[in-house]
Amino acid sequence: MKSTPDSWQLTWMAQDVTSLSGEDFFEGKSPCCSDTEALSQGDKEYDDILELNQFDGLPYSSRFYKLLKERRELPVWKAKCEFMDTLAKGQFVIVSGSAKTGRSSQIPEWCAEFCLSVQFQHGMVVCTQVHAQQAVDLALRVADEMDVNIGHEVGYSIPLETCCAQDTVLRYCTDDMLLREMMSDPLLERYGVVVVDQAHHRTVATDVLQGLLKDIALQRPELRVVLLTAVEPGPKQLTHFTGSTVPLIRLESPDAGEVVHSSTGDSYFCASLRLVLEIHRSEEAGDVVVFLVTTQEIDLALDILHHEGHSLPPDLGELLPVAVHPSQPGTLPMLGEEETGRTRRVFLTSSPNEDFFWAIGSISFVIDAGLEKRYVYNPRIRTNSVIIQPISTSQATSRKQLAGPTGKCFCLYPEDRQLPAEICPHIAESDITSTVLFLKRMEIAGLRHCDFIDRPDPEGLMQALEELDYLAALDNDGNLSEMGIIMSEFPVEPQMAKTLLASCEFDCVSEVVIIAAMLTAPTCFTIPSVDLKPEASQCHMKFQHPEGDHFTLINIYKAFKQCQQDAYCNVGKWCQDFYLNHTALLMADALRTEFTDTLKRIELPVSVPAFGSRTNTINIKQALLAGFFMQVARDVDGSGNYFILTHKHVAQIHPLSGYGAKSPKLGLPEWVLFHEHSFSEDNCLRTVTHITPEEFVQMAPQYFFYNLPPSESKDILQNILDGTAPHCQEKKSPTSKEKPQEDQTYDRCVIQ
Repeated sequence: MKSTPDSWQLTWMAQDVTSLSGEDFFEGKSPCCSDTEALSQGDKEYDDILELNQFDGLPYSSRFYKLLKERRELPVWKAKCEFMDTLAKGQFVIVSGSAKTGRSSQIPEWCAEFCLSVQFQHGMVVCTQVHAQQAVDLALRVADEMDVNIGHEVGYSIPLETCCAQDTVLRYCTDDMLLREMMSDPLLERYGVVVVDQAHHRTVATDVLQGLLKDIALQRPELRVVLLTAVEPGPKQLTHFTGSTVPLIRLESPDAGEVVHSSTGDSYFCASLRLVLEIHRSEEAGDVVVFLVTTQEIDLALDILHHEGHSLPPDLGELLPVAVHPSQPGTLPMLGEEETGRTRRVFLTSSPNEDFFWAIGSISFVIDAGLEKRYVYNPRIRTNSVIIQPISTSQATSRKQLAGPTGKCFCLYPEDRQLPAEICPHIAESDITSTVLFLKRMEIAGLRHCDFIDRPDPEGLMQALEELDYLAALDNDGNLSEMGIIMSEFPVEPQMAKTLLASCEFDCVSEVVIIAAMLTAPTCFTIPSVDLKPEASQCHMKFQHPEGDHFTLINIYKAFKQCQQDAYCNVGKWCQDFYLNHTALLMADALRTEFTDTLKRIELPVSVPAFGSRTNTINIKQALLAGFFMQVARDVDGSGNYFILTHKHVAQIHPLSGYGAKSPKLGLPEWVLFHEHSFSEDNCLRTVTHITPEEFVQMAPQYFFYNLPPSESKDILQNILDGTAPHCQEKKSPTSKEKPQEDQTYDRCVIQ
């Protein structure tokens, strides 16, 4: 490892570079060929004349020159001078090019050179990514290319993990992390250049970031904003920042190889697996990427290919299927490390994100189902609908280019299929309650306006504001209340944030932070093969709590921690034996620590553990109801058909629930609080806990109760309210929100 220089050394190096070329940046004469000159000198006699790294003041290693030769072969290098000149002359620049052009690694490095030339007087460089694993992979690669230490000059910051230092000049992070950072640094004054990578995905966080950057750039003329896209941006994105077209640099993308279209109807899954086996039998060299649609298809394909691989002749070499779930940490392959011998890797993914394979040069075959799964939020029923739709033309093109000019792409759809020109931005299809809470927080910080490229759905926006009002996050003027400010400190959905705050009032913090962590992390349950499902169910039953699934999660977490503390317990094997996800439990443990630290930082009381007592059980339910009173259902016929109060839909309890395992459906609780309603997939309520109607009436805001649609369940609650709160009979039915807000303070937790 290279030693890290003192801060004065870095300053000296910056001054040295500035004296040579720093002012040229602002005269439009950027030293865009400095690395090229370094290479030529290194080719001559770099053994005799040691060239110093401008970022750490140490001599370049031989690996730097080796990687520099490889970098110069990337298509993006042909545009380096144009990019540096554009960056020096204007605030905004957009670069479009496919995954293998090198845009995600080289552009941020050049931005770091730009900031170094002016002695970092305007700040460092930050580059955002959609997925956390990509931020880590790119930071590792770029640190290697720049010949510096990861965590020092180049670092990364992702949820629950930060690898940076005071002297970090280039940081990769997720777009969500940068947004959260803006709550304490609204004008991003730490940064001189903000690089927004994968802007074409149009995620909610990416669109919000671009909207806020437009306002920030007006207040900070020295700030540079760089957008990186895999496809050429549309007119809206090109004119978003200035009203006129922003400079666009198009990179030469590698040509697509042979493209074969075939019509498979609905049997794309079987056709893709047959193709994988045919490719392997053909003995043509190269790895394979298979784009499927759902997570379930990936897992099933993994099992089938593992099974089929054992029956293949050994002389064909090993067939190694690899599941790539972008949203799940730890599932990505080791990018940049090629398999040796005759091993053929088959990457199975359902993501529309072709950039995951930017560093794998051995891909020769791509199999594309041409479909993607999207979640579309329906504000009327407060849940997501799942739709399967064709990919866009730009996605199809990017996938074809992955195989390279000598590879093959098998498109499992007709050549004449009409693909949509572009995908709908996620801001128009997502639940934006958390986004609205964040933007309200940014208003307090001084950013009064977020100019979206595409406006959110009006009905979804109204529902988000209504929900925040129910949660007491807004005051009577529609501004963020003191409660809302505290809620925005937690990186969770507003309902869960409210539950965490309520737990302080009800003396059950230790238990509720576990529930919040377990529900925020990926599910802790592994889904075994069909023949092992009965055994897995029996193992999960050992943790079951009679009060419901939220309490079962506490049992699982406590058993996991007990195993961790036992010197004779192998935690990994314990998780495997009980069909639990070790990675998910580790993440839940880290989240629990983060939530507890946040509560302590804002000086809220953290109660001692009291799990198991009757009082504690009641307190936990009250805290859950304080946040999730909008997610309550009633069994209307005693057979497991649960009527959801807010939108009058009927659903069943999920089989993985402790209650869902009951057969016949006897002894089910009449009233339940649920965490999630998977409407389109199986119409099931997930993570449910038994409550009483009296508890609901006590905790739900009265103006929410009166706004519920008419139903038999509402009549039952009304009778309880009339019987247990006589004072309510003396008052007229509320016609505004102010009156019920005064009523609800009677016999209720002050956290409301």
